[in-house]
Amino acid sequence: MAHADNTIRIERPAEEVFDFLADGTNNPRWRSGVIDISKQSGEGEGTVYRQTLRGPGGRTMDGDYRITTFERPNRLAFEVIAGPARPLGSFVLTSDGPSSTSVTFTLDLASKGLTKLMAPMIQRQMQKEVALLEALKGVLEGP
Repeated sequence: MAHADNTIRIERPAEEVFDFLADGTNNPRWRSGVIDISKQSGEGEGTVYRQTLRGPGGRTMDGDYRITTFERPNRLAFEVIAGPARPLGSFVLTSDGPSSTSVTFTLDLASKGLTKLMAPMIQRQMQKEVALLEALKGVLEGP
């Protein structure tokens, strides 16, 4: 199983951080690999986003996902439902006071079939994705 996680402290209230993450249309603001995203259906748990990502070699690929857990302001989880790799992800938010939040971003992928052969590349990409919490921090704490 491929696994990656990262934790960062953001100087914003947990509710604000959660709401930003829950709105998938914000993804291009902090995830550089997102080319295009739109909400397809739903509210809260069950919401589906259609997403186009920049893949290896600059090729585009689908990365559609569904929100599987929506527990404002503490936990947001999702499953990727389109694309070559379909990890499960989660954001766990812990309030560190009225205006500070610790955010842990986790990705897990059960390797099977072709994903077993691509495991090292997928692992590297998952590490890059969770490291993007630095960009999230910059966006949310920026001017």
